[in-house]
Amino acid sequence: MHEERVEFFSEGTRVVGLLRLPEGRAGPLPAIVQGPGWLGLADAKAYVPWHTALVDAGYAVLAFDYRGHGESDGERGWILPARMVEDVINAVTYLETRPEVARDRIGAFGIGATGAGNAIIAAASDPRIRCVAVQSVIADGAVWLRGMRRENEWIELRERVAEDARTWVRSGASKLVNPRTEIMVAAPERARYSGKKDVDSRVDPLFHLQSAAAIMRYRPIDVVHRLAPRALLVISVEDDTVTPDEHALALYERAGSPKRLVRQLGTTHYESYTKNYELLAREIVSWYDQHLTVNPVQTFEDSNDD
Repeated sequence: MHEERVEFFSEGTRVVGLLRLPEGRAGPLPAIVQGPGWLGLADAKAYVPWHTALVDAGYAVLAFDYRGHGESDGERGWILPARMVEDVINAVTYLETRPEVARDRIGAFGIGATGAGNAIIAAASDPRIRCVAVQSVIADGAVWLRGMRRENEWIELRERVAEDARTWVRSGASKLVNPRTEIMVAAPERARYSGKKDVDSRVDPLFHLQSAAAIMRYRPIDVVHRLAPRALLVISVEDDTVTPDEHALALYERAGSPKRLVRQLGTTHYESYTKNYELLAREIVSWYDQHLTVNPVQTFEDSNDD
């Protein structure tokens, strides 16, 4: 697998990414774009197996750090899904400039909460994204944050965010908080998980509290129906305590065809990434192989005789 550090601009800001390509494979190749998941970075070790599976199957894969994260430029301390979606769309445009890439065969991939949701929203906005596969996705940011808390804690968070918003509009300053404990609340499984240590040590420790307001407005469920007739693969884990699979089920139900739901049983959020890796990698590659194709003929049919 050939790996190249790349740079492009998103809304005028420099973004840094990794482009992974098959060794010695002639192009143009189908390509997959991935924005990292929650507090993730493009070069995370956890992403390498998934990218390897895709590259071995003949795909180019572009992962990048969102603006303000990792090696990319931009104001630090913000988790702003709307801005992240812009970065995904601009990453697609960058892929169109690469001679190795088939412009009409670009798909999106996402793992983990906002990373998966961003792939859906970007595809809903941009028809150049012809196929989507997501794992451990959230459908509604407010529902996700609320599900981590007791009712009184949820009310307290909303009040803190509302008060911070009033301060922010008057002074331009939003309070800095720990995103793992004051925006998201880490499930016990996350506290035990060591597979993201390479990323955790490089992610900024504090983020603006108004990031929580942005996540509360975050609703991939509102736009997922726009993907059809482009294909959506949704992968979830039953009884997932990090990204409950109710989100995946809701997105699957709302989406149009073609769509596929892969629901994992007898595992956990992080355990599934290794325990079911071979099965899931086959599902993902097969989905792109099936749907990330170009049909040179379009047909239209109207069955209404009136």
